[in-house]
Amino acid sequence: MKEEAPVVYVIDDDTSVREAIRNLLESIPLNVKTCASPQEFLSIAHLDSPSCLVLDIRLPEGNGLDFQAALTQMGIHIPIIFITGHGDVAMSVRAMKGGAVEFLTKPFRHQELLDAIYHAVDRDRASRRQQAEQENLRHRYESLTPREKDVMALVVVGLSNKQIASQIGIRQGTVKFHRGKVMVKMQADSVASLVRIVERLEVPRPKARWSGTNG
Repeated sequence: MKEEAPVVYVIDDDTSVREAIRNLLESIPLNVKTCASPQEFLSIAHLDSPSCLVLDIRLPEGNGLDFQAALTQMGIHIPIIFITGHGDVAMSVRAMKGGAVEFLTKPFRHQELLDAIYHAVDRDRASRRQQAEQENLRHRYESLTPREKDVMALVVVGLSNKQIASQIGIRQGTVKFHRGKVMVKMQADSVASLVRIVERLEVPRPKARWSGTNG
């Protein structure tokens, strides 16, 4: 499936600044949407493609740093590039701690802004790819039966088929069958790869209880 074109959102209450950034980005060309306020951004933003936000510190109501925090609380994790004509070290530190990609002081060079935007879009693209992979892994895990989940949990802690059979009270042949189904459903080509998948899913590992006395 072809990825949708990236979108650069710009929030600045100064019309001349918005238009200057729009003209610059459209000359690249990049898809850009400008807004005069955070409220306008929230009303038009469709964050279903790689994107980033160019955000002024000074806003009609509140400030960009507060809006950055509000976006996080809303679960909106769009990479942000701050621009300001009245920045200081404290603002910059707060912005970067909040996850901002860049903090640019006006007047900035066009290339500085473009470099920051490319970096931000690449970060968002990578984040979306990682999230999609994680959701795919979770879907695979949820496709397992309860017994297959039990067997997988014991396989990844290093137990043999015999040990697993003893611990959960089933035949070795049944363990082998379930183990094979787990490997297929989880798309794991080895126990090592299955272990890595389980670590990414953060599935709790059981404590092995096998005495080795059952024959």
